[in-house]
Amino acid sequence: MASSLLILNLIFSSFLAPISAVAGLANYLHKGSSLSAKHASDALQSTDGTFSFGFYNLSSTAFTLSIWFTNSADKTIAWSANQDRPVHRDGSKVMLNKDGSMVLTDYDGTVVWQINSSAEAVHAELMDSGNLVIKDQGRSILWQSFDHPTNTLLPMQPVTATAKLVSTDLSHPTSYYTLRFDDRYVLSLAYDGPDIFNLYWPNPDQSSWTNYRISYNRSRSGALDKLGKFMASDNTTFYASDWGLEIKRRLTLDYDGNLRLYSLNESDGSWYNSWMAFSQPCEIHGLCGWNGICAYTPRIGCSCPPGYVVSDPSDWSRGCKPVFNLTCSNDGQKMSFVRIPQTDFWGFDLNYVMSTSLHSCRAMCLASCSCVAFVYKVYPNGCFLKSDLFNGKTVPGYLGAAYIKVPQSYLSRSRAHASELSNRHVCNASKSQTFNYATQSNKEMGTMWYYYYCFLAAFFLVELCFIAFGWWFMAKTHSARSAVWAAEEGYRVVTDHFRRFTYKELRRATRNFKYELGRGRYGSVYKGILDDNRIVAIKKLKDVKQGEAEFQTEVSVIGSIYHMNLVRVMGVCSEGSHRLLVYEYVENGSLAMFLFGSKGLLQWQQRYKIAVGVAKGLAYLHHECMDWIIHCDVKPENILLDQDFEPKISDFGFAKLLQRNQTDPNMSKIRGTRGYIAPEWVSSVPVTEKVDVYSYGVVLLELVMGLRVSELPANASADEGAALRQLVWTVTEKIKTGDQPWIDGVVDPRLNGNFVLSEVLLVLEIAVLCLEKVRNQRPNMNHVLQKFLSYE
Repeated sequence: MASSLLILNLIFSSFLAPISAVAGLANYLHKGSSLSAKHASDALQSTDGTFSFGFYNLSSTAFTLSIWFTNSADKTIAWSANQDRPVHRDGSKVMLNKDGSMVLTDYDGTVVWQINSSAEAVHAELMDSGNLVIKDQGRSILWQSFDHPTNTLLPMQPVTATAKLVSTDLSHPTSYYTLRFDDRYVLSLAYDGPDIFNLYWPNPDQSSWTNYRISYNRSRSGALDKLGKFMASDNTTFYASDWGLEIKRRLTLDYDGNLRLYSLNESDGSWYNSWMAFSQPCEIHGLCGWNGICAYTPRIGCSCPPGYVVSDPSDWSRGCKPVFNLTCSNDGQKMSFVRIPQTDFWGFDLNYVMSTSLHSCRAMCLASCSCVAFVYKVYPNGCFLKSDLFNGKTVPGYLGAAYIKVPQSYLSRSRAHASELSNRHVCNASKSQTFNYATQSNKEMGTMWYYYYCFLAAFFLVELCFIAFGWWFMAKTHSARSAVWAAEEGYRVVTDHFRRFTYKELRRATRNFKYELGRGRYGSVYKGILDDNRIVAIKKLKDVKQGEAEFQTEVSVIGSIYHMNLVRVMGVCSEGSHRLLVYEYVENGSLAMFLFGSKGLLQWQQRYKIAVGVAKGLAYLHHECMDWIIHCDVKPENILLDQDFEPKISDFGFAKLLQRNQTDPNMSKIRGTRGYIAPEWVSSVPVTEKVDVYSYGVVLLELVMGLRVSELPANASADEGAALRQLVWTVTEKIKTGDQPWIDGVVDPRLNGNFVLSEVLLVLEIAVLCLEKVRNQRPNMNHVLQKFLSYE
């Protein structure tokens, strides 16, 4: 009976095979059938419609055999068989032959790609996971695309000892980046260039343990699950910013060497970045090639040091080449150095000398024939002699400089050339005039000078009037830019949904700032309704000292940040003395209104959800967003709750906006709010993201207790932090002893005992870790988040 059913199944399948191949509606290709590049309908599609397999048109004549996301706006490719060798439209086809092999041929019959499977192969099938498999009669897998990834991993697709990602992009053919397990069995990103190989992720200057990786685990495997968590055998772990939602994702090694996790917005088919390995792309090796320097101006860009020119203007990965020769012979060639501030070059150290002077460092490089440059760092003083220049980067706030060795003759030529260019504009005209002046009488000379000065005076008077009129006109119209101006000029789009508003628009949206939602030390917040009927929150800032261009540059960085636990900045107004930010409207207001006000009682499940969500948002700000941001004022008033009580951190980046003249790691002015300020604010040590970790620990205690930590009863003779220190010590000791009845006296009594004991213990344990007095003993927010997620 079973054999009869199998025969009937094969007959039925063979009958449908040509129909399926032509119609392109099935998710399988039967033995003896083919797909053609000429017919767009020749494609397989997964049963849920997410993926398609067939010929992907790179152009009107060039095609690759690929798997792509059907519903993405750009039909993003997830896998390709012939990415380096496209085929022609006419005559190209892929066939599952009767001997079980799958063969891709070009228009002239040339075999471009093939799989030598088995005669037992029955059909090729495109799974809902995006995996193309070849199966036998028993539906066992003989071959699958998941074992041969290109530049993308799909959920549940493993990276293994043999399966690695290789960056590919037809518009950037010289991308040399790979994701694979290295010799220590650590999952790593590597730059595998034509003349150099090195690892750059995790940090190659640190040990595996410092990078929180496990070496020499022979299993060598890792995968992204359907909820957005990646886990590998070496302890490589990261989460999508929208973790927990079952949405379509892909992990892609992009051509620039950055590993990024993308999530699909199914409403419009666009992708948004939900995690990346590098928030500072200049840390990626080989991005600007040999001798090149990577910098943010304000976007990432490459440049050449003085004395060097770009090797290939169309491909910066080829780096720069010198315009002079550095010789080691005794030909009397004298050398000098060109200083490039705040610049470093990775690796290729001939020597490293601590506690030495800049003069001594310079002398050592001059004495070494192999030294092409040196990097001198301060605090502590360190001298790094370089044999080659690779992976240069200019970092604002970096306490050091690179000194490039160049011949003095080159410097002399450069100065002479610059002087000559300057003289062409200043002196050439006067030289020709000097000859004429010498042949004239004194009277003629005086007359000519008289007319010359009169002409100059008249010219400058006209120019002054023109400038004054322009200034008056711009001042008159600047504050009243109309809808006509907006239609003609368009709004300045910084990122998706980020636009520039006029002050008149926002005044109209708020009905002349009538409905105030709240007030803080940065300014007041008003409720507004835009012309398209969207409800927004508009913050009117005070005491902002930057000019308009600087302010918009900083806000554009904040506006480009998107995370489900951060309040979305939708737009900006920078007009005259007015500085306003337009936020998404968060329905339920601040956490403080629930914990300390009378708006309502938060149940324990909601409080725990808020604790995890705030950890996700801070981890994103500290470790994942493109521009490193310290909040500096984490407190319940700056944590807003949406209609589902999902927390959203507000006012992030305000320290950056309001204190542009101070560098982030060395901020000295005490900020934040009493009761949430970390101890290092009042000391002379540089401030880091650990100040946010401390403030977050205070918020965790307040979530558990339901009252402000600053209002804890304390001895009258003690300082204001004594009560908090006593509480932390008590909680720490109780957790160590395992004593549990005390928890009822700590948890908010309004909950009437309705809480999860293990979750309360976890929150308190994390809180006391975050409230360590010594900042280096506090965890970072990534570790905090991992503690929460590992519990779940």
